[in-house]
Amino acid sequence: MNTLGDMNQRISTYRVPLRQFSVPLSATCRGARLARLLATEKLLAWELPLDPARLIVAELATNAALHGRVPGRSFRLALSVVPPRTLRIELTDTRGDRHPR
Repeated sequence: MNTLGDMNQRISTYRVPLRQFSVPLSATCRGARLARLLATEKLLAWELPLDPARLIVAELATNAALHGRVPGRSFRLALSVVPPRTLRIELTDTRGDRHPR
């Protein structure tokens, strides 16, 4: 029969370190550049390939800054790693109130 301590030990053995990063950035050219630089730093820290991920981040961030700009609102860059080594890139622009045609 397993004790609660044995069960907790087994559960903690299977934990996978979760890699997540999320930051709001200004919807400007400067914010788009910062998104690319921050993504590059995270990819290096997580020992993941830089390209094409940083190019995708650069394109999405530039689009958010140029086409989704609303004064006083920012966009959010989110990166996460799904085991074993799948990178998820999310960029939410400021135009949530208006969808493209």
